[in-house]
Amino acid sequence: MTKILIIEDDTSFAQMLQKFLARNSFDVIISSTGLDGEKQLKLHDFQLVITDLRLPDYDGIKLVANLNGKVPVIVMTGYAEVTTAVRAMKMGAYDYISKPFTPDQMLLVIDGALNAKPITSKETSKPTNEQGNINEVNKNKESSSKELILTSDATQKLEEHMVLVAPTDMSVLIIGESGTGKEVTAKAIHQKSTRKEMPFVALDCGAIPKELAASEFFGHIKGSFTGAVADKIGSFEAANGGTLLLDEVGNLSYENQIQLLRALQERKIKRIGSNTEIQVDVRILSATNEDLKSAVEKGTFREDLYHRLNEFSLQIPALKNRHGDLSLLASYFLRKFNEKLDKQVVDFSDQVWDIFNAYHWPGNIRELQNVIQRAVLLSTTDKVEAKVLPSELMSPVLETAELGSLSKAEFEKEQIVNALKRTNYNKSKAAKLLQVTRKTLYNRINHYDLDL
Repeated sequence: MTKILIIEDDTSFAQMLQKFLARNSFDVIISSTGLDGEKQLKLHDFQLVITDLRLPDYDGIKLVANLNGKVPVIVMTGYAEVTTAVRAMKMGAYDYISKPFTPDQMLLVIDGALNAKPITSKETSKPTNEQGNINEVNKNKESSSKELILTSDATQKLEEHMVLVAPTDMSVLIIGESGTGKEVTAKAIHQKSTRKEMPFVALDCGAIPKELAASEFFGHIKGSFTGAVADKIGSFEAANGGTLLLDEVGNLSYENQIQLLRALQERKIKRIGSNTEIQVDVRILSATNEDLKSAVEKGTFREDLYHRLNEFSLQIPALKNRHGDLSLLASYFLRKFNEKLDKQVVDFSDQVWDIFNAYHWPGNIRELQNVIQRAVLLSTTDKVEAKVLPSELMSPVLETAELGSLSKAEFEKEQIVNALKRTNYNKSKAAKLLQVTRKTLYNRINHYDLDL
């Protein structure tokens, strides 16, 4: 049996990972400190080490250096530490995985590490066999992701466009409603690009006060302004050689837009308080749920910056328009939260499936994920039942759905037609999907004079 050492100071997280790996036929030992990890390495013959980069008494890179390729190492890290993780790989780590990750993602990386040859320092920039293995793992991840969600016409079209634009260095503007997975799309583009072994950094422009935006973009040196108690690397520097995602880019102030545009044009930055120019090579991906074209027309968003960011655009479809994806996503989240919450819920009841299919999901994939996490937590049987769903999902769609720009009549007609299409025009099933009686459905079909 393959023996794995996990070094992680978050005990509950480590135990959850240990349980999952044990169920997949691995023999797992946990250490909560780097020093204890070193001790365990002397006592046991491990085939793999999984370690957090930051431990209370230890630096994960030190462990990688000490092992010197004798045992493959996977480092776990947050996105803010991705540059350090890349350095760990150059020191000899097999790969890094960013938290939060799914158990399936971890299994893919483990499989790649166990099948890789022993490795030594990667200070050279030339591709190695081990980097080839990493590429193979990334391909497997992409394949897994594709099998997971890419079944609807809308997502297949999105995937086709992503495959075309990912290998280029074009700036991509990702447009979609909140919760549709814009950041996930950005990460997928990065993973399919030639920069995939370099950092991916995401910056939430909507959460940055305009006074601090320049520091977040370009960094600062100690003492350059009140509160600058230490030198700081900005997002452009952190992402150098890789990809920078500017999330909710439409929220930037006009002044910050000018600063951003200058950096994109010159490909050079200066930390606040410094006179030294730093050359940066960064691919820019931007994400927004706003109509930036309209913002340009109103004069709140610079037209030159808009065209700089929008060399290619991707429209992320809303969940309600991704027919066929809902069931796959729901099943995926069910597996994910079974692992996370240590539950054994195997399926959804027929009634819950009907409710899911009838609901309009204004919060998109993020809302679906939250609903399923709550349902798994509350479920006491091996199936998710309707009683554990939030009340907003339980009301009939035709009476409670947000109408947006449509009138109530137009919205009802659209919902009826969609339900009939989904059920191959079986009116009994359509009525069940819409959570109305068959008689009510007939009355509304007649009322709207639908020729079906």
